[in-house]
Amino acid sequence: MTKETNSLPPKTCTIEKLVTVADDIEKVINGQKTATRRNGIYADIGEVMVLKNHKFAVKTIYAQKLGDVTEENARQEGYQNLDEYKQSILSMHPGMKWLPDMNVWVHEYELVK
Repeated sequence: MTKETNSLPPKTCTIEKLVTVADDIEKVINGQKTATRRNGIYADIGEVMVLKNHKFAVKTIYAQKLGDVTEENARQEGYQNLDEYKQSILSMHPGMKWLPDMNVWVHEYELVK
């Protein structure tokens, strides 16, 4: 896992598309989901995501290989375990394979008080 937040490439999408699945939105609001992995960068550090009038600030963004995703990472994503997280991701992206060397961008966020 590489936590290099000083030299991030430009965003490839917008923060509004970081968390869009209804169940995931509820998990974020309820504090069960504090991170989202994407194939690109969807926010800048410090940028605020608004979900149902709740604000969440992106605190960290870093690259991670799918093969390095841990059980704890899966819980940050709002799942009970890594297998449940993998199955969810693969079901959302038909034809996708869980490739250990594939890089994803981890966006960690927290409630703005």
